[in-house]
Amino acid sequence: MSELQENLVSIRGRIERACERSGRHPDSVRLMAVSKNQPPSRVSEAAAEGLTLFGENRIQEAKVKIPQCPGRLEWHFIGHLQSNKARDAVGLFHVVQGVDSLALAEELQKQAAKQARTLPILLEVNVAGESSKFGWHPDRLLAEFLQLNALSRLEVHGLMTIAPYAVDPERVRPVFRRLREVRDRCADLLGAPLPVLSMGMSGDLEVAIEEGATLVRVGTALFGERPRRTEPDEAPAE
Repeated sequence: MSELQENLVSIRGRIERACERSGRHPDSVRLMAVSKNQPPSRVSEAAAEGLTLFGENRIQEAKVKIPQCPGRLEWHFIGHLQSNKARDAVGLFHVVQGVDSLALAEELQKQAAKQARTLPILLEVNVAGESSKFGWHPDRLLAEFLQLNALSRLEVHGLMTIAPYAVDPERVRPVFRRLREVRDRCADLLGAPLPVLSMGMSGDLEVAIEEGATLVRVGTALFGERPRRTEPDEAPAE
């Protein structure tokens, strides 16, 4: 068994046990492979093990990588997206997570209209109020949510967050709980469900699942430590 296969067995076991503790079926949680800095060969290896959902957070890397990977995969953009790269994001990705401002949403709306497509998105909420992270303050998101929902080329499928790093995952449980509560309030405003909660990564996915995550973003626990890049990253991913 390869290292990736062993890692995947471990991750799936963690997901199953967390679902069992919270009375959920494992199929209610999607596993995203965060493939930042991984070559197409590693993506193909993961795809051969049944993974279909992959996340990238650098437009330039994705433009080169995605065409070299199996065509059946679903790609999400999961980092901070600069408005001047919205056109590429709309063309490359099935879903844009991390939509973190009304201005960015309006630019995605414009680019989606030009490309004659409807774009599913997730809204990033900076639950912990960290100055180093992007995303809406919960109160501002609630105030602007109906404006966001009125953008006809965008489909709001749910919310996402990046929790603060903590050695003890229990310390970030309130962050995940708060995101679920904000999602529920947005759904009340909408009058319809918002099914996706993208939260939880390699170190804290169990707590996120126990608090309602429907999508966990896993990179290092799956692929191991990432190769280093010499140029700055566009955004944090996992």
